[in-house]
Amino acid sequence: MDSAPEIDPQHQDPKNIRTLLTVMARLRAPGGCPWDVEQTFDTIAPFTIEEAYEVADAIARNDLTDLKEELGDLLFQTVFHAQMASEVDAFTFDDVVEAVTTKMIRRHPHVFGDDKTRTQEEQGRAWEEMKAAERAAKGKTSLLDDVPFGLPALTRAVKLQKRAARIGFDWPSAREVLHKINEETKELADAVDQDDPDAIEDEFGDLLFVLANLSRHLKIDPEHALRRANEKFSRRFRAVETRHNGAEEKPDLETMEAWWVDAKATEKNR
Repeated sequence: MDSAPEIDPQHQDPKNIRTLLTVMARLRAPGGCPWDVEQTFDTIAPFTIEEAYEVADAIARNDLTDLKEELGDLLFQTVFHAQMASEVDAFTFDDVVEAVTTKMIRRHPHVFGDDKTRTQEEQGRAWEEMKAAERAAKGKTSLLDDVPFGLPALTRAVKLQKRAARIGFDWPSAREVLHKINEETKELADAVDQDDPDAIEDEFGDLLFVLANLSRHLKIDPEHALRRANEKFSRRFRAVETRHNGAEEKPDLETMEAWWVDAKATEKNR
């Protein structure tokens, strides 16, 4: 590996992407940061996912100041991966930029080409056809081949189901999915009665998968719905926790349930 490039921050433009690339190279070079030098694609991947979630969190909180910082952290992850790739002569940051720029131009002929008359529906079909051609060019023959394994499981379930629905492999409405939920719930109950840990996990997964399918039919993002439920639980539990901490004696579950109902009623009356 080459020696670390010298950087004088006083004479570098912090708004120039080249400065960031040089900083990254300096961190990875001999004499740089030991932690950064030890990292690999595998060890950095969890941080990349975490930074993407922090971007989403800033957006959910409508905190644009925080969003600016989190987008920078996410950009740094791209720079980090590109630097590691350049060290093994796989590709560079410039190659990453070229690839995505070329792809976006190719996928938007109605903007950058001569075809200016497509409707939104026509463009959607054309987009999917282009993606299918790209999958085929990479030797991927199944509709499911490029659904990322690293996605949150509920999100991946919805994407898998959407892909399958393209060839008609889908329930016609949410009502049929609700029937399937009842069936899967019974199968889970049977597995619990049999006290079979492997079967319980399998049936629980099936139930979650069908619930994800229901969210798709209801046009609900299951991750967003669960985040709402998490926040609702947190708000109400904090109200219970406050009364718990102020109680003279340790309250029983029935008492805490009553406090929970009070917290729920207070929210509804606001």
